[in-house]
Amino acid sequence: MFNNNHVENSSIFTPEQVLENRGRVAIFIDGSNLFYAALQLGIEIDYTKLLCRLTAGSRLLRSFFYTGVDRTNEKQQGFLLWMRRNGYRVISKDLVQLPDGSKKANLDVEIAVDMMALVGSYDTAVLVSGDGDLAYAVDAVSYRGVRVEVVSLRSMTSDSLINVADRYIDLDSIKEDIQKTPRQGYTYRPLTGIGLVEEPEEKPTFEP
Repeated sequence: MFNNNHVENSSIFTPEQVLENRGRVAIFIDGSNLFYAALQLGIEIDYTKLLCRLTAGSRLLRSFFYTGVDRTNEKQQGFLLWMRRNGYRVISKDLVQLPDGSKKANLDVEIAVDMMALVGSYDTAVLVSGDGDLAYAVDAVSYRGVRVEVVSLRSMTSDSLINVADRYIDLDSIKEDIQKTPRQGYTYRPLTGIGLVEEPEEKPTFEP
């Protein structure tokens, strides 16, 4: 005999059960967006902790890190080399100087293309960005059977992106899990008005 109560109970999943059913996970990180979110939170990202937190015990297909690069910035080059050797596939584009003197590299197209190209190879996409320009790509992969989790700082996140995601995680709620732990004896260097921990060579600091 068909049991309606069983159907009602089985349709309710705890967050832990949802995470257990993520399948193969692919991570797409907008480096610049994450950097400025971290500045807003007043933390530095520990990218080893970040990878562990975003994977959350699931099977990781690949973790992509998208960023603009300044070829003359040795510190940034060192950081990207560390990233490549520690679980990240780095996708970079040279920074372009804008009329106001600032430099920027937009990698939305690269993120969208990679999300679409890999459909079928992963079950859950974790997008670390609040850029509303990516909403169309998120919607497109969702219709092809991918579950999408968006991770970003709420104040920097477009509502259109949250609306098409299956799950939204505010960076503020997980900052304790992903920030660097200050070590006694390490000095602080000011950078854009915020004190940053001087890390050993194997974990350089990211600067877009």
